[in-house]
Amino acid sequence: MYEDPHDKTTLGLWGRMACAWAVAFAVLHFYWAMGGSWGLGVSAGPLAEERPGWFVVVGLWGVGLLCLVGGVLGWLLARPRPRGPAGRVVKALGWCACAVLLIRGIAVEVLLLTDAAGSEIDVSPEQRLWTLLLWNPWFLVGGLVFGLAARRYRTHG
Repeated sequence: MYEDPHDKTTLGLWGRMACAWAVAFAVLHFYWAMGGSWGLGVSAGPLAEERPGWFVVVGLWGVGLLCLVGGVLGWLLARPRPRGPAGRVVKALGWCACAVLLIRGIAVEVLLLTDAAGSEIDVSPEQRLWTLLLWNPWFLVGGLVFGLAARRYRTHG
């Protein structure tokens, strides 16, 4: 299917989707950091109940802030690419975000499906199910939208 590169409705669509993905994930982490619990128990296990300080600061607030940085990256990928090094850096960061998210999603999926860690890691059947059906696919979707955003990121005009 042919896509008109001058069609203003599709310019930056994947970047906007990457931005929305990252902001949604940031909001969820901030909700957890402020004491919310929906979905946290099945993703973080005992840490969700204990909530040690380092986990709240790094794992919830820190990851939430990192997701906001990803939102800014998605927003930049939705904009016309500036010429020169700045445009290349944004595109490279988009590909890096894609790679990190895909590797995380695929690696954890494979580890859980193959039970490679064995008894080394205590993962409840509920955690395993939610991770396989919700959290890992969420990372895979994020990796795909950042990859498509980086692929479509080009100088417009």
